Amino acid sequence: MRYLTRATLILLVAVVVLTAAAPAAGAQTDDETDNIVVLTGRAEVRTGETVDNVFIADGPVVVEGTVRDALVALNGDVLVRGTAREDVVALDGRVVIADSGTVEGDVVSRHRPVVEGDGRLEGSWERWNPAAWSRGTAIATRLAMWLAVTISTLVLGIVLGLLAPRAAAAVDTATRRDAGSVVLWGLLLTFGLPIVAVIAMVTLVALPLGLALLLALLLIYGIGYTTGAWIVGRRVVSGASPVVAFLVGWGILRVLAIVPILGGLVGLAAIVVGLGAIVRAGYRARRTAAPEPARPAPEPAPSGPEPPPAPA
Repeated sequence: MRYLTRATLILLVAVVVLTAAAPAAGAQTDDETDNIVVLTGRAEVRTGETVDNVFIADGPVVVEGTVRDALVALNGDVLVRGTAREDVVALDGRVVIADSGTVEGDVVSRHRPVVEGDGRLEGSWERWNPAAWSRGTAIATRLAMWLAVTISTLVLGIVLGLLAPRAAAAVDTATRRDAGSVVLWGLLLTFGLPIVAVIAMVTLVALPLGLALLLALLLIYGIGYTTGAWIVGRRVVSGASPVVAFLVGWGILRVLAIVPILGGLVGLAAIVVGLGAIVRAGYRARRTAAPEPARPAPEPAPSGPEPPPAPA
């Protein structure tokens, strides 16, 4: 982990150098150079020159003067005949320290540095491992996405629970009474809406509608996921309030989301069930609210036969 941390700091330094290079280049003279930034070519610090940072994306670096701070070469070798007071980085190259060269910091490179004659490496060598960097980046990206989904669904669930407390009971009832229709409607919406959005974007007339639907999918899926968390929570704590039930279900889903593959399948299932339950609950609410047609008034019962007239 140490070299991952160091590599991250080095890349941040490179970004700072690139950002500061433009204004610095306008103010510097030939005898006073702050930073050397080269995208492709050759970076050279001549004898007697002193610079703060050296960054090159593609090409070799030759140091015959002094580099005060970072020296970073993304793709190329580094030859030090002068002095590098901090770390020297060659991600895809080799660092060579000549007889008169000195590196006072560490060397981070893919290949072992070469120290010739009286050259000095006062720090240590740390191997740059691109595979480990890729794994670390993937882990960091996954963690960031997990945190983003966790926080956004938490806020959305609490807000919906406070604004529509009866909705949790309605979707739970719909799931209990008609689970098959809930799953079918959920699958239709989950996979059908993206297809409709793509088809709409193909046509120029419906392009704005397709873009709007595509952007709205994140919110739609978030509402479905939140509803799924409600349903899971009410299965665990049936008598709790909507917010408490959501927190229980949300906690279960977010813990399972940490597990690779399983977390994705569970999240997809929550979205499918949640969206289907919303549709079924809305349909049941409309049927309940619809007034029944008035029944016709019953016809009066026929009267009996009239009595015969009295005799005269």
